[in-house]
Amino acid sequence: MDGRDWGLFLLPYEQAVEELKVKFKTMRAELKKREEYAPIEFVTGRVKRISSILEKAKRLNVPMDQLETGIEDIAGIRIMCQFVEDIRRVAEYIRNRKDLKLLYEKDYITNYKESGYRSFHMIVEYPVQTALGQKKVLAEIQIRTLAMNFWATIEHSLSYKYREMLPEDVRKRLQKTAEAAAILDNEMSGIREEILEAQKKFEDDSNVISQVLTLIHQLYFYHLVNEAMEFQERFNRIWSSQDGRPDMDEMKGLLEDVQRAMAGCRKENSQEE
Repeated sequence: MDGRDWGLFLLPYEQAVEELKVKFKTMRAELKKREEYAPIEFVTGRVKRISSILEKAKRLNVPMDQLETGIEDIAGIRIMCQFVEDIRRVAEYIRNRKDLKLLYEKDYITNYKESGYRSFHMIVEYPVQTALGQKKVLAEIQIRTLAMNFWATIEHSLSYKYREMLPEDVRKRLQKTAEAAAILDNEMSGIREEILEAQKKFEDDSNVISQVLTLIHQLYFYHLVNEAMEFQERFNRIWSSQDGRPDMDEMKGLLEDVQRAMAGCRKENSQEE
């Protein structure tokens, strides 16, 4: 065992993880604004624990002075997607980036492991700017569906518990659950358009409701108390419909009325100034 300062050794990897998380979260936000749908559901990241680095180095026979090149996943990013189709799309976005260098890919979706593990891995070289200058570090980007990630998380915990010597019955049950997760992903892909349409409608309806309440609240600042109270009563009536779901056509009509009231109020104020 060498006497390296592990805190100092891991600093560039911690920086890489934080920067990559921000970049992929920004990618998600931009795609959502451009296309109203982002193939990225959410992004997580981690730096491998020291004990895990040492265990992997021992298992792969990586010398301690070659950890930076021999262990490729000290910095790890996970990108979660709703659908299997999204994984290929995200991978293509990453291939086209100029701020990192793709070294190679491992497709465990087409060629899943015997255990049932499914995921798409991309090993990249990412430059970080340290106090001593630029340093290139390796990072592993895993792209998965939510079902794949759920299975992989459970499998990882069990493998740690049994030191990767899973009892036969546990191994077989994990294989069955991996197949079930794959079936789930396939079924979700089959109704992808319906799911996306429902999600978009929910988001649109939520935005209408937020706009109505925000504008009603703003009317109070313009001292239009009676108008604000009337609009609030209309909102409450629409919201408290008997079937439990507000009539969104009525809600959109209310939004238009509130917007007109607000526009008229702002016009009067600008003329007075």
